[in-house]
Amino acid sequence: MKAEAFLVKFCSCHIYSQYSFSISTSKAYPHVPVMHEGSFSIAPGPFQHYMSAHSIPESSIARLLNLMILDVHSNQLKSLPNSIGCLSKLKVLNVSGNLIDSLPKTIENCRSLEELNANFNKLMKLPDTIGFELINLKKLSVNSNKLVFLPSSTSHLTSLRVLDARLNCLRSLPRDLENLINLEVLNVSQNFQYLDTLPYSIGLLINLVELDVSYNKITTLPDSMGCLKKLQKLSVDGNPLTSPPSDVVEQGMHAVREYLSEKMNAGHKSPQKKKSSWVGKLVKYGTFSGNTRHHGPREDRDGFIMSDYRSIDGLASPRYMGMFSPRRLFSPRTYFTR
Repeated sequence: MKAEAFLVKFCSCHIYSQYSFSISTSKAYPHVPVMHEGSFSIAPGPFQHYMSAHSIPESSIARLLNLMILDVHSNQLKSLPNSIGCLSKLKVLNVSGNLIDSLPKTIENCRSLEELNANFNKLMKLPDTIGFELINLKKLSVNSNKLVFLPSSTSHLTSLRVLDARLNCLRSLPRDLENLINLEVLNVSQNFQYLDTLPYSIGLLINLVELDVSYNKITTLPDSMGCLKKLQKLSVDGNPLTSPPSDVVEQGMHAVREYLSEKMNAGHKSPQKKKSSWVGKLVKYGTFSGNTRHHGPREDRDGFIMSDYRSIDGLASPRYMGMFSPRRLFSPRTYFTR
C-alpha cells in the first residue's frame, strides 16, 4: 500500500487523531509500515520511496491536530506542507537531512514547539517573524545549511537554551542577543570567511555556558565577553585574532575572559568624547541661529528659523508685538509678516 494512501486512511480514524504516533519499517517486513505510539515519523528505507513528489500531503498533516512529535528526517523532502501550522500542540519537529530550502511561514502557528531540528538541508533563510511567535522554543538547530543571516526576531526567543547555527554562510548575528536570557549554548562556528564580527551584546548572555565561534574570520572579541561569568567552554580556534593576542588565547578561557574584562574596565576609565548637546544639534541643522547671520534663501536652509537674526529687544518693540497678538496667531494665515 502506498504511503500516501496509508496516511490518509490511518488519519481518517478519529480515535488515533487524539494521540501522537510514528511510522517506520520492521526488519521482518521491510515493506510494511509499523505504527508506534509517541510520534509521527517517516523513517528512511523502502518506505521513503513511496513519498509523493518529495512532499507530505497537506491533508495528512492537517488531520493530526493533537500531534506532539513529527520526525521526517533523512528523506528527500523538498518542502513542508503549509498545513503544519495546524499542529498547535506540536513540541518536537525534526526535518533534518532533507532538501528543504525554506520553512513555511505557517510554522509560526506551532506555538507549543520546543525543539526544531532542520540540520543538513538547503535553508537560505528562516521566516522573518519566527522569534515573535515560537515563544516556547528551547532548542533551534539549523547547522549545515546556507543561511546568510538569522532574522532579527531570533533575539525574542527568550526561552531558547541551545542555538546551533554552525556550518552556514552567516555574515552577522542579531544585535539584541541580550534578550536571550536563558541561552546556555551558542555555536556559530565554521562560517569561515563570512563571519568576521560578533555583536557587543554577546557579552550580555548572562546564562551562557558554552560558546563556539571557531573557524571564522573574527579578528576581535568584544570586550563585553569579560562579563560572561557562567562561561565554562570557549572555542576560538581558526580565527585571525588580534584581540586578545595569541599568547593570551593559549592560556585558556579564564585568561581570555580576564584580558577582556580588564580591557573593558580600562575603556570605561579613559576620558570619553563629550557628546554634543541638543543645542549643538540645533545649530548643526540650522534650527538654532545663535549669533550667526544667514542671508541665503530660505529654501536652502534646514529647519524653521526667522529670515534674519533679531535681538529680544527688537522682537519686543512695538513693530513686532503685533506678530504675537491673539488675533494674528489664531487667524487662517499661518505665516509671519512684517
